[in-house]
Amino acid sequence: MDQISPKLLIPQSFLVNRDDVTSQLGLMWELIKAPLLVPMLKLSVYICLGMALMLFMERVYMGIVIVLVKLFWKKPEERYKFVPIEDDEEHGSSNFPVVLVQIPMFNEKEVYKISIGAACGLSWPSDRLVIQCQRWASKGINITYQIRENRTGYKAGALKEGLKRSYVKRCEYVAIIDADFRPDPDFLRKSIPFLDHNPDIALVQARWRFVNADECLLTRMQEMSLDYHFTVEQEVGSATHAFFGFNGKKLPALLRDFGNFTQGGWKDRTTVEDMDLAVRASLRGWKFLYLGDLQVKSELPSTFKAFRFQQHRWSCGPANLFRKMVWEIITNKKVRFWKKVYVIYSFFFVRKIIAHMVTFFFYCVVLPLTILIPEVKVPIWGSVYIPSIITILNSVGTPRSIHLLFYWILFENVMSLHRTKATLIGLFETGRANEWVVTEKLGDAAKKGAEANKNKTNSKTIKRYRSKFTDRLNTLELGFSAFLFLCGCFDFMYGKNNYFLYLWLQTITFFITGIGYVGTII
Repeated sequence: MDQISPKLLIPQSFLVNRDDVTSQLGLMWELIKAPLLVPMLKLSVYICLGMALMLFMERVYMGIVIVLVKLFWKKPEERYKFVPIEDDEEHGSSNFPVVLVQIPMFNEKEVYKISIGAACGLSWPSDRLVIQCQRWASKGINITYQIRENRTGYKAGALKEGLKRSYVKRCEYVAIIDADFRPDPDFLRKSIPFLDHNPDIALVQARWRFVNADECLLTRMQEMSLDYHFTVEQEVGSATHAFFGFNGKKLPALLRDFGNFTQGGWKDRTTVEDMDLAVRASLRGWKFLYLGDLQVKSELPSTFKAFRFQQHRWSCGPANLFRKMVWEIITNKKVRFWKKVYVIYSFFFVRKIIAHMVTFFFYCVVLPLTILIPEVKVPIWGSVYIPSIITILNSVGTPRSIHLLFYWILFENVMSLHRTKATLIGLFETGRANEWVVTEKLGDAAKKGAEANKNKTNSKTIKRYRSKFTDRLNTLELGFSAFLFLCGCFDFMYGKNNYFLYLWLQTITFFITGIGYVGTII
């Protein structure tokens, strides 16, 4: 049999300069680009533009609604019956409902005293207040210290276990306070009347205020994101559909007796037990009330490691819950059609899934790839106008940080990498879908360490706040930093859209986070 010549199987173009590796790679690139890469990248651009439009319309809708709410909507005290509970010398404290205060915590020694002290300082008759935690019993406060032998169910398991105690049966309402929160003494007096006089309201949510927002740039970035969440998203959900994903793991929130308004109580099937509870209660027709004027001090994670773990849980959990509850929401008969649309499309799909994915895939992957494949064009309205408007709308929550807006965009793009990864893990329920790492809070420890370092009076404290450089390295961020840098260089040399300005700034942000110089360095 005649031997088949390799020349018959290899295109003639590959036989030219066969020793020139660069030429060979260039020819291979051209061969696969037109039939494969260009169509795939065009499809990716269309999908990303569609997601960007969905997010844009969602932001515009909420922007319009929040303006109408602020201008024309009645205050909560006018929309619902609100009668303050007054002290009665004749009847004593009997006109005050019994409230259970739960303070779930796990290894949070730096901040646990804060919330316990705040709970014990609530302006409420001591015989009508039951606090589930530790210490302060000698001060006349009805406080109980509960310990579990295991961490089954994490925080949901702890809260569920606490409700099994016999003394809980006489409690009409449950207040949840996380370990780093400090409600003002009048917190119960400003919130309980809404539940007491409006039997259709299941829970009341307060707004966060951050005591360490100015601690570092990382906490300022978090403040900008969370202020929008509370100023716009929670307010719009409360005003239009009486629904929002209450932040029960991180706030003072007041709820009715669980047996009255939800089935199954706390469930540990996801890492967002609070959102799970809220959706199930909403499907039974209960209303939620958000009180933007009722503000509670809290602490933001100031280390990048703690922030990453927190964002993984906050992104993975909702996606996983969406996977498990979407059909239950669709088939529910007790809520109206438009509320279903709001919960499925607006609350879950756009805010919890699309928002993360479009930020990462479009602005950190697809847009840079169009520089390497110039045959694919991205319209300027998709690459510039829409993200600019979305960013401006996001900035309304924190006017004092408007000068940090551009860096906030770059930082949010970096975090979208982790949020997208966590969202996919939650949607497909793989890997770390149910991972729970307690968000580390430093309390006053960081401040004391800084003072000790300044005064050089406590060498042990100074040593505690040092870590190895290699422990702070984040390979994912460093890898994307290199990718975006190369794309920026290519655009600078051959491109026409001047994307290199954005790409190099994004490269710097990825690199800074990649080497761990974000937030408090410990």
